[in-house]
Amino acid sequence: MSQKPTMRSLSGVMATAMIAGLATTATANKDTPELSHTTVVSGLENPWDMAFLPDGTMFFTEKCRGLSVRLPNGDVNKLLGMEDTEDYATTADDLVCQGQAGMNGVTVDPDFEENRTVYVYSASSMSDERTNRVLRLKVNDDISNVSDRTDIVDDISYKPAPTDHPFGDAGAHNGGRIRFSPEDGFLYVTTGDTHNGEVPQSPTMLGGKVLRIDRDGKAAEGNNPPEGFDPRIFTYGHRNVQGITFHPETGQPIVTEHGPWHHDEINALVNGGNSGWDPRPNMAGRDDCPDNYCGYQPNQGEGMDPDEREAYMPVTDTETYPDAMKPAWQNNSLSQGIATAEFLTGEQWGGWDGRLVIGFLGIGFGGTPVGQRINLIDIAQDGLSVNDVSELPLPMGSARFRSIVQGPDGDLYTLVDEGDIYRITPE
Repeated sequence: MSQKPTMRSLSGVMATAMIAGLATTATANKDTPELSHTTVVSGLENPWDMAFLPDGTMFFTEKCRGLSVRLPNGDVNKLLGMEDTEDYATTADDLVCQGQAGMNGVTVDPDFEENRTVYVYSASSMSDERTNRVLRLKVNDDISNVSDRTDIVDDISYKPAPTDHPFGDAGAHNGGRIRFSPEDGFLYVTTGDTHNGEVPQSPTMLGGKVLRIDRDGKAAEGNNPPEGFDPRIFTYGHRNVQGITFHPETGQPIVTEHGPWHHDEINALVNGGNSGWDPRPNMAGRDDCPDNYCGYQPNQGEGMDPDEREAYMPVTDTETYPDAMKPAWQNNSLSQGIATAEFLTGEQWGGWDGRLVIGFLGIGFGGTPVGQRINLIDIAQDGLSVNDVSELPLPMGSARFRSIVQGPDGDLYTLVDEGDIYRITPE
């Protein structure tokens, strides 16, 4: 992927807004819908992800509580609870929550009607040193319980202890989104660098990677990592990928990756590709760094010009790694907590049909606008560039947008850290 990202030139108000780190708000016209919203579930504790069955049944996770399901009639069943929970049908005391880690992603097997299987990504204390795991679970007939837990991946990197970094608690930079590709049928698993400079470029540690595996956790046929790498690795050299989706026409996997006080990224993944993140000290012109991790350097606790910080600690280091995957978009040099991605599909979305939507948690630092929003991205079919960026007009207002999923009804569902799941309907 040697093509450099391009962006259609912007003028007037659009250019001013982009310089400020904010896209223009897309206004409804004859080609785009008006939006309304309803609250689907409320009162949740740190909800993280959701996944649907064709009839509208919605599985969802709460980071420090566990896996639940909302049935089409609105009833909620609590299925698999974590350590110290008491109101779930089943409890697993090894499933733990700390920092950004806990029960994160959830996805439904494409053949659920035949095998009644769901998958979750969760931190676990089952190993001597905590790891992140991908759990395969069987759902009973009335969707009131799960059983037959199988940990198909049990060795994803986890940050075991706090360090002197921003967001420096144990469990930091934990990744956690899991999705089946409708194109190849394999399960993609996104992981984080765990504030460990050695992890992203490591051939054996599974942090800072995107894995591609089958339903038993084995390497997907056709994976092509460099020689000596774990065969489950699809791409490597990532910082903290928390969004993954697939182009509706090409199946191209697209990820969103958190930036380090600068340059959130959208990337199209290439089998065996290096995303170019390498926060090790004493390389690329850098000296020692706190706890052997240069990921927020220089001046990690202070504001500074994002482009200066990028020059010192790039998210995609093309000087060290000339063949690194080039980002399609870098959030106008800003880091605002890019967290989730989905494509809008269907004629109900009018002119937004085929747009990539990305959610931001919102992180204000060093004069950076907080930026809690959902962006509409007109991304090129090959995923290498974007043609236009605008902001979805939110009928419910801003929040920390943790997960965005298009439901089987064609509406857009978004889950927010504040504890709600909203349904956004195009009128």
